[in-house]
Amino acid sequence: MYGKVISACLHGVEGKGIEVEIDLSNGLPQVNLVGLPDTAVKESIERVRSAIKNCGFTFPMERITINLAPADLRKEGTSFDLAIAAGILITSKQLVCDEIEQTLFLGELALDGSIRPVPGVLSMVHSAKQRGMKRMIVPHANAAESLLISDIEVYAVRTLRDLKDLATTRVKHADELQPETSLPSPGLQTHSSSKDSYLFEKDDFADVRGQQTAKRAMVIAASGMHNVLLIGPPGTGKTMLIRRLPSIMPLMEEEESLEVTKIYSAAGKLTNQLETIIKRPFRSPHHTVSAAGLVGGGSNPKPGEVSLAHRGVLFLDELPEFSRNVLEVLRQPLEDRMVTIGRARAVYTFPAQLLLASSMNPCPCGFYGSGDSITQPCTCSQLKIQQYRSRLSGPLLDRIDMHVEVPKPDFAVLTSEQESLSSAEMGEMVNRALKKQRERYKGASIRFNSELSGKLLRKVCKLDEPTQKMLEQSFEMLGLSVRAHDRILRIARTIADIENSPNIELPHLAEALQYRALDKKQQDHY
Repeated sequence: MYGKVISACLHGVEGKGIEVEIDLSNGLPQVNLVGLPDTAVKESIERVRSAIKNCGFTFPMERITINLAPADLRKEGTSFDLAIAAGILITSKQLVCDEIEQTLFLGELALDGSIRPVPGVLSMVHSAKQRGMKRMIVPHANAAESLLISDIEVYAVRTLRDLKDLATTRVKHADELQPETSLPSPGLQTHSSSKDSYLFEKDDFADVRGQQTAKRAMVIAASGMHNVLLIGPPGTGKTMLIRRLPSIMPLMEEEESLEVTKIYSAAGKLTNQLETIIKRPFRSPHHTVSAAGLVGGGSNPKPGEVSLAHRGVLFLDELPEFSRNVLEVLRQPLEDRMVTIGRARAVYTFPAQLLLASSMNPCPCGFYGSGDSITQPCTCSQLKIQQYRSRLSGPLLDRIDMHVEVPKPDFAVLTSEQESLSSAEMGEMVNRALKKQRERYKGASIRFNSELSGKLLRKVCKLDEPTQKMLEQSFEMLGLSVRAHDRILRIARTIADIENSPNIELPHLAEALQYRALDKKQQDHY
């Protein structure tokens, strides 16, 4: 007897449909599992055998062959348990399932037949819907996550016995599952009841006294999703500024929200399954992070910090303290906006469209060029300073759009009663610029000025003769690369959008150039 059910697995952060074929034939009782399974999949046979027996079914005493197709795709994880058990029961006529070709089975089995949740259900269900499937049979703990995909039938099963009567397990609303759904993690910003609010209740830029230039840079970075590096002595507010960056960034659009939620689902970090994530992620890994932890990897590749920061902010505090090998792996994701990990049997692609925000001191002790040589003199030699700065390669710095100096503020600024620029005011500037970009790129494949390239860059960033002349002179004097030239144009375009200007004018370009401090040929420019 032959039977077939449909399941799925994760390939990177995307779901892949898998056909679970079952053949029952005469012969010595044994089970053969083929189709390039990993260890976890091979072990599923013993889980399935025990679950079937402990739920009152009969495990066929025949020769059973199970094939996971396509056979050239490596199968990993425990999401096939329920499909294998259902396939055996349906093929042996112990269960009847209507529209079997339109039904997806996902879930891990315990020995007593209960069904445990699996990671990545959102990606797998979304992929199944795109292939035209209508019914999803998933663990009860994953049902709310599955309902985030509209226009599908979700059946939440707790044990293998529930397959006998699917009508009682149909779930139409996530509210039915709310009591068993875990609360959102404090570090993961999820759907807010207020669609018009994009601000956190804490971490307001009004808390930062002075630093108007750095705040202006934060507005530009958030408006065009430009990478930014803050440079200055310790205690000047670099970390404080960057940690408040999400407070001026808008909520994600529906497509962006689904992309990010799928990544967190695949990584097993989706703690609130009732709603998609709409606030932009903010990730801040420690400087001891490995290359695989930063960009993803492992024998079974999982998303790294750059993918978890997709559509949001990746904050690398004290950038030179990161291993140079770790920093160099950022070069490809920052340029291509995706991470490609090659393995012998497959190539995995993870999205990585993010705003890189970083900070650094001007020297190892932190006080070089701080302007306070009497009370806090720099104790570093020129060799140490050069070695410290050389931890950041030229190609990496070339991919950071803005290099902004953050000097020590005066005491009068710290004690001033004058109100500082708040997140609400800065957010209005960002929204104004984003509105311009939405109108300009409507129907295009890009959303932000930082994504401009090729013909579209030349079309959108046309310069008049005086502005072109200034850019030409700066290109020669600062020794700019072609990549830096293009990034300056993108920044100038964002500044023009903030100022509600249809064209890039001379002041816009001049401001963009001042954010490229590290492009100067002289190394001692602080």
